[in-house]
Amino acid sequence: MMDGMHDDLLVTTRLALHALAALVISPLRVRATGNEIALQVRPGGFGTPELPGGGWVGVSGTDVVVVEAVGDERRTAIATLRAAGAFVGLDGADALPDDRLAVHSGAATILADAFSRGDEALRALIDATGPAGDPSEIHLWPEHFDIAIDLGAGDARATYGVSPGDEQHVEPYAYVAPFSTPPESRFWNSTGFPGAERPADDPDEITAFWLAAHQLLSPHEAV
Repeated sequence: MMDGMHDDLLVTTRLALHALAALVISPLRVRATGNEIALQVRPGGFGTPELPGGGWVGVSGTDVVVVEAVGDERRTAIATLRAAGAFVGLDGADALPDDRLAVHSGAATILADAFSRGDEALRALIDATGPAGDPSEIHLWPEHFDIAIDLGAGDARATYGVSPGDEQHVEPYAYVAPFSTPPESRFWNSTGFPGAERPADDPDEITAFWLAAHQLLSPHEAV
């Protein structure tokens, strides 16, 4: 339990924010771009990258946010998926569920901070491994609701990311998921997937964990 936060508040808030990402915010980006689903870290939460016409939409704390191309900002408290979809101008919003979303402000802050630490740590990982790592872009994926990159060559390639939690993890965690079977070692300790996991408490520690995994997967590559 993080900072005295009850597990059920973290879980219900994560599920609500995940639903907003997958069913409202990402679909709006798809409508605007034709095919792009990925999101990114935004202050206090997450949102689209800059949209083709300018501006972006997302979630900050317990609010749905619309930033116009000229910089004007509108926000409204998270209520339901239908209300959020209507607020951001999503086509078909009236078909979305209208059940009340349970979002706790403290839990939302914990999850937003985890995404922010993940973004910082991923940028440090890319800097440390250099072009030879062939990193993908940093994306916050709406389907799994995690922030991640793919990095490494050949059998050493793996996904490096931070998850706000899932069915096996109540709290946020950093992870490495190799594309190939990882070498036998106590390092590979993950639950629910083949790979490794660690707490997502500090960006420097997360980056060090990822660099250790990268070295294990590609022992002949200097980092």
